[in-house]
Amino acid sequence: MKNYTQLVRHKGNSDLFRAVEMSIAALSNDVPLHIHAEGLRGTGKTTIMRAARTMLPPIIRVKDCLYNCHPESPHCPEHKHLSSQEIKDIGSELVPCPFLEISHAAKIGTVVGSIDLGKLTSRTQTMAAILPGTIPQAHRGIIFIDEINRLSDTSPELADILLDVMGTKPGHIQIEETGLPTVELPVSVTIWAASNPDEEPGSLMRIRKQLADRFDFGIRMGKANDYEAVVSILEQGYKKVPLVVEDKMNTMVGELSNIIIEDPIRKIMAAIYVDFNLESLRGIETMEIATRLSCLMAARYKVELRDLIYIVPFALAHRIDSKTMTAILEYLNKIDGTKLKNLEEMYQNQSLQARQQSVEVNAPYEQVAWWKKIMESLYNKLSFLKKMGIGTGFQGNGQETEVMSNGNMKVMDPGKLNLIAPPQKALPMRELPVEEFLSSDENKQNGQ
Repeated sequence: MKNYTQLVRHKGNSDLFRAVEMSIAALSNDVPLHIHAEGLRGTGKTTIMRAARTMLPPIIRVKDCLYNCHPESPHCPEHKHLSSQEIKDIGSELVPCPFLEISHAAKIGTVVGSIDLGKLTSRTQTMAAILPGTIPQAHRGIIFIDEINRLSDTSPELADILLDVMGTKPGHIQIEETGLPTVELPVSVTIWAASNPDEEPGSLMRIRKQLADRFDFGIRMGKANDYEAVVSILEQGYKKVPLVVEDKMNTMVGELSNIIIEDPIRKIMAAIYVDFNLESLRGIETMEIATRLSCLMAARYKVELRDLIYIVPFALAHRIDSKTMTAILEYLNKIDGTKLKNLEEMYQNQSLQARQQSVEVNAPYEQVAWWKKIMESLYNKLSFLKKMGIGTGFQGNGQETEVMSNGNMKVMDPGKLNLIAPPQKALPMRELPVEEFLSSDENKQNGQ
């Protein structure tokens, strides 16, 4: 493996170096930042990403935990039910940050998890158990996928798994084996991938647009076009470099939570999304986190417009066409200090109708205690519950408890449950036809 710090940097690969280092900084702050590098074969995409594994900060985990459970928040089937004292008794250890790869020949069982054949065939203590796959074992680390455009074309089921892992932060994964309970795990994994869009089956954006959108950064890898860079690369081939890097990358200058993004910058992001008719909100969410990272790595505490200008191509190039990208960059470059200050006034002068519509749409979701209101309403309507001595889940002072129960009856707060999404997206009731959820005497007479 080549030494990351001694790899030659040139104009063609500088963006990938920067993106990788930002992703490592995000990983140190427990935030996955997914990267997809596209470029001609032989330009060094895979070399840079694989070499960066030596720069990853170590992690602390529960001793010998295959799922890399953090001692303060264990999540795996073996440790999540244990008390803090029991975790302390097991002990903890400092291990290298996980860096695993998924190949095109990988099977679902090796990527997700399967029956632990070692325990199943043990002569001393035979038992049925789950062996975590590549993704669960990479929790709090990185998974690298080379030629991901081929993977998404030849193994769509693996691409579907990546959609679940990358869809939210943290993502989730489900391990299923016949005869064993289903295991659902939260996973916080950073995905790095590379592809050659000029070869079959083509670019990832064309093959699987959903998967392409899951990547926070889309990096265009270029060639080394100057003589000096090529000469340096050739010279490097004769140097014997150590496999172990002693000096860790000095990019950790603080925590993301300490970085300030002022309102005008956020409103520029909102203007980009609305005015340029972007499709995916993930691009704007990436811009928010990436501007913080850019600021953090520059040893500043407040995000500036130059941070946004720098990361916009990374965050949006794989999501929009080149014409829209050019228009967005022109828009940003025209914003000077005076215009930045006037943005606040521009947003304050929105039409009253637009603001009212926004309030109307968001009002149901702004009620933090919506579950409490539902339960109180139910209790008032079903007064017989009180006569039967069944608790409502709400005390007399208006404070909520977790359940409403009596004997076998138990109503849980859905906000405190781990819910599994249905296979199809649910529609809000207001979008359903009235006859879908309301019945009438006329419908009953017609047998509906």
